[in-house]
Amino acid sequence: MKVLKGTKVYSILTGNCPVCQKESMYVEPNPYKLGSTLQMHERCSHCNTKYKIEPSFFYGAMYVSYPVGIAFATAALVIAYYFFNLTIISSYVVIVGVMIVSLPIILRISRNIWINFFMKYKKV
Repeated sequence: MKVLKGTKVYSILTGNCPVCQKESMYVEPNPYKLGSTLQMHERCSHCNTKYKIEPSFFYGAMYVSYPVGIAFATAALVIAYYFFNLTIISSYVVIVGVMIVSLPIILRISRNIWINFFMKYKKV
């Protein structure tokens, strides 16, 4: 993962600050602690970047979560239907299960992508 340091991909996959990439934006590193999945620090302690640029800033992440969810569902379909040769109904059940289990990850990835649209990495 160190190879990607300094790129938006690194910040998106790790959830680190999009400007300095030295600290996680999230209070809780585990996305499956559902009470705090989307709790974020107010600012980065290294570069003082404010994460919430304006009120309701992360509502835009909803538009990003749709294609991210489609990517997860498509991957589940391909694996279930083509690799494991499951029926369509069984594949559908697998897709629903994958979507439910991966929801916290999809939410965080969507936020990470959204904030990286607006902020740039600055080597400190």
